[in-house]
Amino acid sequence: MRRVPVRGVVLAAAFCALGAVAGAGLAEGQTAKGKDAATAKTAAPGHMAAVFREGAEALHTGDLDRAEKCFREVLAAEPGSAPALSNLGVVAMRRQHWAEAVRLLTQAAKLAPKVAGIRLNIGLAYYRQSRYDLAIAPLESVVREKETASVSPASLPPANRGQARYLLGLCYFFAGRYTDAAQTLEFLWPEQAGNLAYLYVLGVAAQHAKLPELEKRALDHLVAIGGDTAQFHLFMGKAHLNREENVEAVGELSHAAALDPKLPFVHFHLGVAYLKQQDYERAKAEFQKDIALEPDLPFSYDQLGLLFFQADNDADSERSFEGALQRDPNFLSAHMGLARVRQRQGRYAEALLSAHAAEKLAPESAQVQSLKGQILEKLGRHAQAQATFARYRKLLEQQRARREQQMEGPPDPELMGVGDGP
Repeated sequence: MRRVPVRGVVLAAAFCALGAVAGAGLAEGQTAKGKDAATAKTAAPGHMAAVFREGAEALHTGDLDRAEKCFREVLAAEPGSAPALSNLGVVAMRRQHWAEAVRLLTQAAKLAPKVAGIRLNIGLAYYRQSRYDLAIAPLESVVREKETASVSPASLPPANRGQARYLLGLCYFFAGRYTDAAQTLEFLWPEQAGNLAYLYVLGVAAQHAKLPELEKRALDHLVAIGGDTAQFHLFMGKAHLNREENVEAVGELSHAAALDPKLPFVHFHLGVAYLKQQDYERAKAEFQKDIALEPDLPFSYDQLGLLFFQADNDADSERSFEGALQRDPNFLSAHMGLARVRQRQGRYAEALLSAHAAEKLAPESAQVQSLKGQILEKLGRHAQAQATFARYRKLLEQQRARREQQMEGPPDPELMGVGDGP
């Protein structure tokens, strides 16, 4: 499944390409054409129209420095320009400055609350930070717009609303809201039933949601259209992994790797399958193959950290987790891994720093609170530890009540919006 860079977000090619939306509800590629003059006049009067057009053209051609300069000039002339703020948010997205993008887009959304494209981009920016809980609300607002709103210039065309629904389904999926994920994604069956990735995610969501008929429908169709392709065997291997059928998973994933040794993430998942079997040497070899193919991604570094931790090799475990964080400072499981390594070594002050970093990324995670409480106990900060354990128990009960599963690491990194950048 080849990953391709798309403006605004990067997803597996089998998914809808989710493009960032620039200007007043326009798809990013449309910014410099069609409505640019009208949008520019809305953004700033008089001579600022030409500046806005220049910025829109620069954004369209990828000249981010020039685009930023132009939109900031417009914004200085008219601080309440929602199109300028929105396009500055898109510039930040292209640079993968996600927190800055959210700040700018949120300002734009307050000024133009009816522009669906701005809310879609807010959801995208949160998604790219793995903040699925925060991405859900803006994406829901886009998906739930009445069909009659499609005639409004501020609304998204039907294709973009479909993309928003797809992204919303993935956010539900990664948040552990499997019933919502299955129902949201099932709606897209008529247009996505030919996509193996879609069928796989729908099947897994239905499995966890205990919807056996939908699970069977999705996976039967996956088998029917998959053929003897590397991508098909990759998804079948992952399906076995989800069921803890590790021997079968190794068989399918090995077949996929033989058919296409450069298939993205095939070595990652094969490494995970070997790691589950505690076959550390083969797992290590597969993760290293994945790193050779994708040296800038954190996933296999993180799994190597786990592998070395399980093998009581703390030095290599720490280096591997740090390698993951060099590639993605917001990678939750790597922060958790570092906290555990340092806790085991008795480096409790450093462990607590890593636990705090994890807590900032996942403040509602019961696992994070449990680990933090253990470290506080070791530091002799008993009152704080007891308060943390109380919060852990509360979160754990909430988790059970929702029947959600906490995911520390990404089970499907190719669905996480990774690649060369926007």
